[in-house]
Amino acid sequence: MNIVDRFIKYARIDTQADPNSTTTPSTQKQFNLAKELERELIEMGLTDVILDNNCYLMATLPANTQKKVPTIGFIAQLYRAF
Repeated sequence: MNIVDRFIKYARIDTQADPNSTTTPSTQKQFNLAKELERELIEMGLTDVILDNNCYLMATLPANTQKKVPTIGFIAQLYRAF
């Protein structure tokens, strides 16, 4: 799947927020995108894949070198919180 197809697939997933909600995420359907990404991360071979109750998705990409290199973290917001 190329990057355009992947983007379209993600954009089709309903992640609409509820501005009146007091929870994180603001709707349960916001887990739909996170669960798809969780599945793909596992499929790609990432380890320690965790999706918590607040819809935070974390994973580890194992190093591909024996050299001592720093750990890098990437953070992205999956949904809009109000």
